[in-house]
Amino acid sequence: MPAAHRHLTLAALCLCAFAVNLDVTLVNVTLPTLVRELDASTRELQWIVDAYTLVFAALVLAAGSLGDRFGRRGTLLAGLAVYGIGNGLGSLTDSSEALIATRAIMGVGAALIFPTTLSIITNVFTERGERARAIGLWGAVTGLAIALGPIAGGALLESFSWQSTFLAKVPVALVAIALVLWVVPTSRDPRAPRLDIGGLVLSTAFIGTLVFAIIEAPDAGWLSTQTVGLLAIAFTLGGIFIAFERRVTEPMLDVRIFRNLRFSAASVSITVAFFALAGFIFLITQYFQFLKGYGPLETGLRILPVATSVAVGSVVGTQVAVRRGTKLVVGGGLAMLAVAYAWTSTADATTAYTTIVWQMLFLGTGMGLTSAPATESIMGAVSQAKAGIGSAINDAARELGATLGVAVIGSVYASLYADAFAASAARAIPGEAVDAARESVGAAIIATDRLGAAGASDAGGALFSLASQGFFDGMQAGCLVAAGVCAAGAVLCLLTLPAQPDAEPAEDGAPAVAAAAAVA
Repeated sequence: MPAAHRHLTLAALCLCAFAVNLDVTLVNVTLPTLVRELDASTRELQWIVDAYTLVFAALVLAAGSLGDRFGRRGTLLAGLAVYGIGNGLGSLTDSSEALIATRAIMGVGAALIFPTTLSIITNVFTERGERARAIGLWGAVTGLAIALGPIAGGALLESFSWQSTFLAKVPVALVAIALVLWVVPTSRDPRAPRLDIGGLVLSTAFIGTLVFAIIEAPDAGWLSTQTVGLLAIAFTLGGIFIAFERRVTEPMLDVRIFRNLRFSAASVSITVAFFALAGFIFLITQYFQFLKGYGPLETGLRILPVATSVAVGSVVGTQVAVRRGTKLVVGGGLAMLAVAYAWTSTADATTAYTTIVWQMLFLGTGMGLTSAPATESIMGAVSQAKAGIGSAINDAARELGATLGVAVIGSVYASLYADAFAASAARAIPGEAVDAARESVGAAIIATDRLGAAGASDAGGALFSLASQGFFDGMQAGCLVAAGVCAAGAVLCLLTLPAQPDAEPAEDGAPAVAAAAAVA
């Protein structure tokens, strides 16, 4: 394929990945509006976000396998069509329940799109240096999409309505379909193995149950019967899935691939990085909007330093990893993340934005140096025939890490935030206002304004002080948890991730496992 055509193919695939990742953060900007216009409860808001994540994560392994089996371009086109239809239906909804259902449809589309983009890149760019550059650009675009979501959402909300945030993605899907039909070649596993129905069902049930348990854990309680029971079911299903895949003649996932540390250690690194990033985005958006007083659009613009540095780190990191070794680049990126989160934990209401910019630049660079080179390591460990399932593992690691990050860091934050209202100062504040403020820092701001409007400005000031103190206690603890997890991930990476590939994947689709013993 001529170089110019390959670059057009990469541009089309990056647009597809951009649309999927834009969705993740764009919808968060609409949540306050949905409260007012759809009378959405906190529980409904949670599921407007999580329905997409749950379905995406549950189906991604199955979708990657289907792409390998039936053809990646066809799978990508099907995903874009489903994604466009889901967004079109979302723009027509008038209730929270209907919007949750359409978000699940969007999740189906995303599960078909995202792993397919990366698997096609691997089949188009077969030389490692070229592949690394392409994956670096792919990683840069996905990083930019995360930050541009709030900007696009804020601009649409200020000019139109919340429905426009979904309708605007329909033409993006149509343009992507046209580009894919024009420039993206078809590819598939040439062996065309028999469809592994059991593996598809078990993998979907395993990941779906695990992600659902994690999403529900903060509300149900991490040690509740529900959470413990769901986690037990998930791990049992995971064990059955592994045992089944080891025995079936043509498995959708050859679990021997996890013996290759270039694959498994890189997967863990991605999980760790997205665990920390999702928790950070969860906290920083609240910090900017509620403690700094920025609007949705302004918040999105002020997060741009993270996106820019992720993009630069992704492009540079993959190139340095090819020349100097993946171990030092990914391990160094995780170490940078640990430092960045520890630094961010010192922020308070008086911290200058210029200081926050430096923290975000440090964090984004660490994220870019971690995620894109680790993705290149994963895709380099699988054959072209099995690129779809390799890409799906990469995406599952991202989704699992992000879901865990929001749940764990969010739980740590929420616990300390709620504890702030147990102080003796809360006794001088009306009980209804305190109860409302315990729900979130946003609710505390609203309660403070209402107290001020009712002439109780002293009580309102005291309530805001408690909420602010609770927020920063929770944010500090959450960032320190993220820093600790990243530091542990850096050590694990430096101990286990091979610097360079020790063997090329076998052409018949079987994984190369020679690197399992290599740690240098």
